[in-house]
Amino acid sequence: MHRLLHVNQMDFEFAFWQMIYLFLSPSKVYRNVVYRKQTKNQYSRDDPAFLVLLGIWFIISSTGLSVVLRLPFVAFIKFLTWVVVIDCVAIGAIIATLFWFFANKYLRKRDINDEDVEWGFAFDVHLNAFFPPLLILHVFQLFFFNVLINHDWFIARLFGNTLWMIAVIYYAYITFLGYSSLPHLHKTQILLYPLIPILFFYIITLISGINICRSILEFYHYRVY
Repeated sequence: MHRLLHVNQMDFEFAFWQMIYLFLSPSKVYRNVVYRKQTKNQYSRDDPAFLVLLGIWFIISSTGLSVVLRLPFVAFIKFLTWVVVIDCVAIGAIIATLFWFFANKYLRKRDINDEDVEWGFAFDVHLNAFFPPLLILHVFQLFFFNVLINHDWFIARLFGNTLWMIAVIYYAYITFLGYSSLPHLHKTQILLYPLIPILFFYIITLISGINICRSILEFYHYRVY
């Protein structure tokens, strides 16, 4: 954390390209994982530049959502706090801990007993996987919310729910890539299996008339008041 105070030592260009690759070619983000372990004796990133850029995107996306939801400044601060502290950090820590435990318990190769999955790496994977959904659901969606998504039409429901499905696929796939990049893990394709019931849920929401985007934004509005 002390490196957050040394901005001149952060590699923002590399972190920026990581964010681009998380959208275009997520596998490239994990190509240097083994090299990092060999040179710095850890799989998790030690440069906080990605965190700083992620924080900037939190502010931008929360500002946009506050405009769409017509939140006053105090509600904007509450919303930003909720998204960062609860949605990203707290829930992310729980998810990372579950994956960390599952990977160490069930995915480690039996002939490699001296190397565990680092919790810091598990949280890094969560942050990587969190970024595309953040931009899809908290930035891209906003341009279409009032003109399309926030209506009772089937096309509105299809568009909004598909955005959520794409975001979930991104999260699951980037998570899978993260753990599959570790040489001491195997059978990591198991991490993609939850997409099957999620696909069925997506279809059910379309049939039953559930507009996920509108419901979530109504929840966002409710929890800051």
